[in-house]
Amino acid sequence: MKAHTLRSYMALHTWVGLASGFMLFIAFFAGSITVFHEELHTWERPASTQATMQSAALAQPLIDAVLRAHPEAKKEFSLRFPSSHQPALRLEWHQPDAAGKLHERVFYLSRQGALEEVRDASALSELVHRLHYTAGLPASWGIYVLGVVSILYGVALVSGVVLYAPVFLRDLFALRIGKNLKRMWQDAHNIIGVLSLPFHVMYAWSGAILGLGLLLMAPFQLLVFDGKLLALVGPDISLNNNVQVAHVAGPLLPASRLIAAIEGAAPGIALQAMHYRDVGDIHAQVDAYGQLRQGSVSGMAAVAINAHDASIGRVITPQSASPGTTFLRGLYALHYAQLGELVVKWMYFGLGMAGAFLFYSGNLLWIEKRRKQRLAAQPRSGRLMAQATLGVCLGSMAGIGAAFLINKLLPAATADLAGWEERAYYAVFLLALAWAFVRPPARAAHELLMACAALALLLPLAQWWRGGVDPLQSAWAGEWVIVGVDAVALVFGLLYWRLARAVLRRGLHGDPHSVWSLESPSVTAALRRAA
Repeated sequence: MKAHTLRSYMALHTWVGLASGFMLFIAFFAGSITVFHEELHTWERPASTQATMQSAALAQPLIDAVLRAHPEAKKEFSLRFPSSHQPALRLEWHQPDAAGKLHERVFYLSRQGALEEVRDASALSELVHRLHYTAGLPASWGIYVLGVVSILYGVALVSGVVLYAPVFLRDLFALRIGKNLKRMWQDAHNIIGVLSLPFHVMYAWSGAILGLGLLLMAPFQLLVFDGKLLALVGPDISLNNNVQVAHVAGPLLPASRLIAAIEGAAPGIALQAMHYRDVGDIHAQVDAYGQLRQGSVSGMAAVAINAHDASIGRVITPQSASPGTTFLRGLYALHYAQLGELVVKWMYFGLGMAGAFLFYSGNLLWIEKRRKQRLAAQPRSGRLMAQATLGVCLGSMAGIGAAFLINKLLPAATADLAGWEERAYYAVFLLALAWAFVRPPARAAHELLMACAALALLLPLAQWWRGGVDPLQSAWAGEWVIVGVDAVALVFGLLYWRLARAVLRRGLHGDPHSVWSLESPSVTAALRRAA
């Protein structure tokens, strides 16, 4: 390939990577954690709310109790079946207020059979999930921004492959560790990028489709299909077959009868949820969802059933699903690691963290390439990029660590605990971002990494203090979610500490003309100004 063409691809790869790298770092770091969304939901709740597994036989008594107390819920509600991470059978109802805004209310039956309302004060797992698909931007439009960023991410992948292809076999496993830090970072960046390329291609593709799917359909809806496209793809998007209310009273069949009919229509289904609509009408509908273990990428199955006479309206299984449904559900399962067990989740966790490193190292390479050798006056752009990289990347890691810590330090009954978790994230993130621009990069890197280490290492102690059970007792009791979170926190805390020490050593003994030096004239001048 001609040198001019390679330079063009290098420029494309660099600037597209820089444009999308900050948001992708947050999305990948938070996404690695949200792979364990259900486990994290278990961890965030106090031990007293983690009841023993309830039987699905309580479904109809729970429905009856809620409808007696709140007859208006018959319009639409959902039944959530017990799981290992959510042992209580729950009924969810979105109640509208005077302004029409919906507020979720969740009910369950106590051991004595009394109706109780669940008030999960914490929303830590939802906060981390939202960071994954919005990078901290407002959810109403942040998801679309991430969709655009995913497209840029795909462009960066293609241009990176073109650049690396000529030396693919020669440098695939070349990690040259030594005094040439730029070459070491370049080798690590290339190795991780190439070895995890299929994973990144899948994420760029699925991120763009899941984030921008409806927007991408808009031109076809208006210009090609004369406004009928959504009606055509509706069955691929939703199980709802738009059955109209008859306005004729009809009794609701017991949940046990409906469950038996659903299991007969989709043999082997493990029910996860039943969504009721228009209870008390002869056209009352139930949309049931569950998993089928049949070796496909997505084992999701769905059954639409009449809640008055148990007549089956529609059945979707991996074998009978349309190509569109198979594609969408398979893509979702791939994106969120729903196609396997714990081993697959840990694999996604590792690949996600490696992806976050990929974007961080890309920024460091850009800084190194713009550095002027043996010159005291360095480009201001390099220092600003170093400060922004530290503020956004380390700030997001510290912010998530602070949200985890707040979950255990504040009492579970704290009013608006979810709000305090969110405030902790954004306060620490913005403080770290400001700190990175106030301090010289070498100082800020060391100090922010030490802050990340402190937040991570304090988490097992906070868990111990809140639960009253030390990590060894948790392991003996088989509380592997608690043990897993504590272990990951300890590993990351030690890793942050080691990186902080390495940054300090480089600052003291590295190239004095680097932005990471503590001895360079520019840093000395900045320290004097700060003093």
